[in-house]
Amino acid sequence: MSRLEAKKPLLFISEPLTRDAVSQSLSLLSRILKSSYGPAGRLKQLHNGVGGCVCTTSQSSALLGHLSTSQPVLQVLTASVQNHVSRFSDCGLFTAILCCGFLENFRSLNIAPFTVIKISKHLLSLCMDHLKSEACGCRVPVDFSSVDTLVCLVRSILTSKPACMLNKTEVDHLATLVLKAFLFTVPCHAETNAVLGKCVIVPLKGRRVLDSTVLPGLLIEMPEFQLGKPFAVKRTGSNMIKTALFSVSMSGDGFNPEEGTIAVHHGVSLEMSELNQLLNVGKQLVKDEVGLVMCQKVMHPSLKQYLKENSVIAVDRAGLSLMEPLGRMTGSQPIASIHSLSPGCYGSLKDLCVESFASKHFLHLIPEDTVICSLVLCNRSETAWDELKRACETAEYVLQLTMKEPLALLGGGCTETHLASYIRHKSSSLPASTFKDLDCSQTQYQLVADGFCHSLESVACSLSHDDGEVLTDMVYGHCWFVPSGSPCVSKWSDLVSKCGCGVNGNTEDLSWRFLQGKSGSPVVQGCPKEPSVKVADLLTLDCFAAKCSGLQVALETANLILDLSYVIEDQN
Repeated sequence: MSRLEAKKPLLFISEPLTRDAVSQSLSLLSRILKSSYGPAGRLKQLHNGVGGCVCTTSQSSALLGHLSTSQPVLQVLTASVQNHVSRFSDCGLFTAILCCGFLENFRSLNIAPFTVIKISKHLLSLCMDHLKSEACGCRVPVDFSSVDTLVCLVRSILTSKPACMLNKTEVDHLATLVLKAFLFTVPCHAETNAVLGKCVIVPLKGRRVLDSTVLPGLLIEMPEFQLGKPFAVKRTGSNMIKTALFSVSMSGDGFNPEEGTIAVHHGVSLEMSELNQLLNVGKQLVKDEVGLVMCQKVMHPSLKQYLKENSVIAVDRAGLSLMEPLGRMTGSQPIASIHSLSPGCYGSLKDLCVESFASKHFLHLIPEDTVICSLVLCNRSETAWDELKRACETAEYVLQLTMKEPLALLGGGCTETHLASYIRHKSSSLPASTFKDLDCSQTQYQLVADGFCHSLESVACSLSHDDGEVLTDMVYGHCWFVPSGSPCVSKWSDLVSKCGCGVNGNTEDLSWRFLQGKSGSPVVQGCPKEPSVKVADLLTLDCFAAKCSGLQVALETANLILDLSYVIEDQN
């Protein structure tokens, strides 16, 4: 009989945020995230220590997906941020850095967590009301009749991912392609319940970024396709190509012994019976004037040969990921059985042709109405391509979110510093009834508000990685970066030309101050003015929906962690 180990009691950890191990882990995570933030963020190489692939990245989805922590507090934080990224695809680092900032600033206050949480929720409501107000100086309306703002939005996402290894020409080229691909997915005909199409990314690694392109329809790689042979396809009387889409295997080995037993008469070959059935399907397809047969799985060589002899193009191994866009683009209903074909299951295509990129050959399916497109994405290395793919997917989803809510926020740290300026102004002029409703003193409110503003400014400061000074102006509340190693001058305007987002220049007397200055005397801040925004001047924009959600998630997660009294851990 094996020896039984006595069951260990549960481990109770009280006030987890006060523990040195938790504080050190939180500080380390914050430094990792801050050093990865923005266009000049430092890259991280992540691997599991026992072999396997190495991930080089600065994106939150990859960072948090590869980082593992044993601290329950950090597990709550990372899970919350990952959930935000899964919903909005953007502003993951912003959310995580801001959450760490809230925790670091709030826990140092000698104020009960319950009071801190109530005050911070009120501050969040002030921020959200301001962001949703037309008077907000960091909010930019997006006009879909012009591409200028949309290109700025996509370009900002691409430039914030340094592991993509892109220069300015490549960023401009890809920004145009991503926007073009998105516009392909927008239905041409207005409908009550219109549904956006899909952009399928086709990998082409080891090629120049400028070789990337967008094509309407779908590209399906055909490794065995011979370009030297004449390309002919059967068409209907209306010059369309009828299509059939099979989700069932057509390999001829459809019987699975694990599903049960089957009785076969003496002298009957099960394989020949299956093949005859497949050939009967082929005859029916030829009779119905089908010109293109696509199969998710494997197709029997004899069936492919029969279809080819009758001018029918056969494509197998299409894969599960292409089934939905193939069905939507052609109108074909996936056929799940080879024993029954309904005339209503067929779809149609406008045309077929062959496209070649480098050494790869593709069958190009061209639809009548384009809501499905293919983005042929190129980059020089596999690591850079993986990062670029994530960036392009993020940009596409941000455009979808922006279409639902046509707004953007100023980037480059300007929204964070603007909100901090607004909160400082607003919190200094609140009526006494507000403090009574929150059951707190004015001093407590100001302390929490100061920590709230410092957390926002800390995110903006994280964009600077070369030890240069970070400023904010006292007029618009925007963020300004002084290059590292700049000489001491009497006027900051001699060293800075534009703010972080690119809207404001140094032509005005803006009266700058340092960000994250010594917290000895309170900062006196007037209400930040609304700058005159010209689309041509916009250099950096952020997704409105993603950033608003990130702000809320960061504070709600920080409040949840602040409210933790015990962590109960099972040691068995």
